[in-house]
Amino acid sequence: MLWIYLAAMNAAAFVMMGADKHRARRGRWRISEKALFAAALAGGSAGAILGMQIFRHKTRHRYFVWGMPAILALQLVLFCRYAV
Repeated sequence: MLWIYLAAMNAAAFVMMGADKHRARRGRWRISEKALFAAALAGGSAGAILGMQIFRHKTRHRYFVWGMPAILALQLVLFCRYAV
C-alpha cells in the first residue's frame, strides 16, 4: 500500500511542477509554492525534483534547489529508520 501511495504522490508532484511551469509561461494563475512543498513533504519529493529538472522549473530558487533534496534526504532517512 505504501508503494502505491508514494507512486501517486510523486506523480502528483511531478504533474504539479509541469502544470505550474505551463501556467507561468501563459501568464495564468499559478500553483502556490506552499502547495508544491506540501506535495513534496507528503511523499512526492522525488517527483518534484524530477519535475524541476525536466521542466526547468524553480531551478533558480535556492529554497527549491536546496529544500527539495533536503526533504528527500530526510524522507529516505526516516524510511530507512522506521521501515526496515
